[in-house]
Amino acid sequence: MTVWDRPEPPTRPAPLDRGRIVAAAVALADEGGLEAVSMRKVATRVDAGPMRLYRYISTKEELFDLMVDEVHAELLPGEPPADWRAALRDRAHRTRRAALRHEWLADLLGGRPSLGPNALAVRETTLAAFDGRTDLDTVLRAVETVGAYVTGAIRHEIADRRAERATGLSERDWQRASGPHLTGMLATGRFPALARAVHDGAHVDAETSFATGLEWILDAVAAKLARPEGYSA
Repeated sequence: MTVWDRPEPPTRPAPLDRGRIVAAAVALADEGGLEAVSMRKVATRVDAGPMRLYRYISTKEELFDLMVDEVHAELLPGEPPADWRAALRDRAHRTRRAALRHEWLADLLGGRPSLGPNALAVRETTLAAFDGRTDLDTVLRAVETVGAYVTGAIRHEIADRRAERATGLSERDWQRASGPHLTGMLATGRFPALARAVHDGAHVDAETSFATGLEWILDAVAAKLARPEGYSA
C-alpha cells in the first residue's frame, strides 16, 4: 500500500496530520537541503515525538514523495492552457521557478514519476492539451523530451548556484579567477572552436538561456507533430 492509499491515524493526543509534517519537512529542506531533513528534526518542528511520525509516514523516501507532490501544487496552471505548446511552456517555467524556490527539488526530479494527486493533476493537464492532436505515443515522447530538457537545465542552474555559495565566487568572479589559465590554454591554438565561443559568444543569463532552449525544443516537437502520418526521415 502506498502512502497515498494508507489512511492517516487519529490526530490524538495532539493535532497532527501529514500536511503539517510535510510542510515542516519542506521548510527544513528549503533552509538546508535534503540532508537537513530527518524524522527527528521534522518531529521537533511539529512538536511531536519522532516515533509518532512513523504512524503517518513509514520511511524518509515516503516523506520525500510527499514533499515533491506538495511542490507540484505550485506547477498547476490557474486555467487550462490554450494548446499543447502553452501547456508545456507553462509547466517548464513553473517547474524552474519552483526549483529556484526549493532547490532540493532538483535532486528529486527525474526517475520514477510521482504518484501523488498534485503530480497526477499536472500530468493530466499536460496530456489533455494534446487531446486529438496526434497519436498517444508521439504525445508521450514529446512530453518526455521536454521534461528531460527541463530537468537537465534546472539541475545545471542549481549546481551553479550551489557552487557560487560554496566558493563565495560569483560566476563573473570565477571567470576572472580562471581567466589566466583559460587564456593560456586557448593561446596554444589547440582549441580554435572553443576560443571563438569564449571571445565572440554572447553571454546570457540563466533565465534567458532556459527560455531560449525551451523554445528550440518546442519547435522540434512542433515539427514532429506537423509531419504527415507515415512520414519517416
